[in-house]
Amino acid sequence: MTAPEAESLRVRPAPRRRSEWRTQAPVVAVVALGGALGACARYGLTLAWPTPPGAFPWATFWTNVSGCAVIGVFMVLITEVWAAHRLIRPFFGTGVLGGFTTFSTYAVDIRRLVDAGRAGLGLAYLAATLCAALAAVWLASVAARRVLIRRQR
Repeated sequence: MTAPEAESLRVRPAPRRRSEWRTQAPVVAVVALGGALGACARYGLTLAWPTPPGAFPWATFWTNVSGCAVIGVFMVLITEVWAAHRLIRPFFGTGVLGGFTTFSTYAVDIRRLVDAGRAGLGLAYLAATLCAALAAVWLASVAARRVLIRRQR
């Protein structure tokens, strides 16, 4: 074995680089904080507007639709208007709005409706939430852009 071959087989320590955790810790922290705030707001709405067994879950429906509308406006603002700080999007978009919109509860609500013998209502809720949430994010982003264009004139 030649010296260069022996050198290539020798185990070398990995080059030191900045810890992934140290660079990601602020992002994880703001997502967690925002998620806690959003989830508390959502929970408050469900307490204020409880759903009787077997009924259409209006609180969850409107939480998801309004949250998606805010996401539409927010994304227009931070991508087309502001040069936002790097932690704003994870805090508000992923954290607050991710905690506020509740598609896991949406799935549980569908299951509860089906278990209560209201499969048709569960299917209607499934479709209505999906369509309304997609429409809300799209309409809100279009409206935000139009408002911004008018202000620039």
